[in-house]
Amino acid sequence: MDKKVKLIVGLGNPGMRYEHTKHNVGFRVIDALYEVFCQRDAQFPRPTHTSICNSLVIQTTWHDTSIILAKPMTYMNNSGAAVAALVRRFEIPLPELCIVYDDVHLDIGVLRIRQKGSDGGQKGMKSIIHHLGTTAFPRLRIGIGEPIGALIDYVLTEFSADEEIEIAHTLDRAIDALETLVRDDILTAMNKFNSR
Repeated sequence: MDKKVKLIVGLGNPGMRYEHTKHNVGFRVIDALYEVFCQRDAQFPRPTHTSICNSLVIQTTWHDTSIILAKPMTYMNNSGAAVAALVRRFEIPLPELCIVYDDVHLDIGVLRIRQKGSDGGQKGMKSIIHHLGTTAFPRLRIGIGEPIGALIDYVLTEFSADEEIEIAHTLDRAIDALETLVRDDILTAMNKFNSR
């Protein structure tokens, strides 16, 4: 039976300048998931995140599973240092890790869950694979559409108004996908969410 996810890491860049950019959808999933926990449980701690291993971290329980939510504060291209430190600190088996990040190779609104795979040109994932020394860990890719112009300029721009509506729905589906990962297993999540 597949392991359940315990460490969910959303990738992005810290700071107001990057908050609503395409490259920050991983952060937005973590933030949205935190809000879901707060809405479901009036006693859920609303205060500041804890800073651990150069990441903002929230520890909680979801479907009787201990969950760690994390947003690396190392900037996207150095995400691997923070992720590897979290994996060591909390002794997370790699099948219980899930990285959430943007993917320009998928149309806006498309989700893809995989058990392993290459970085696909995504610099944060490239850093994580380098620091972990393997490609064998789960990930949830969120489509942001093909670049218009230079890649770096594209991922650091905000979504259009219409795209933002689509992404809002996508964040909800991403939360549902992560809930399935935690409650059931990754194969169930793949079967349910890998088709639009």
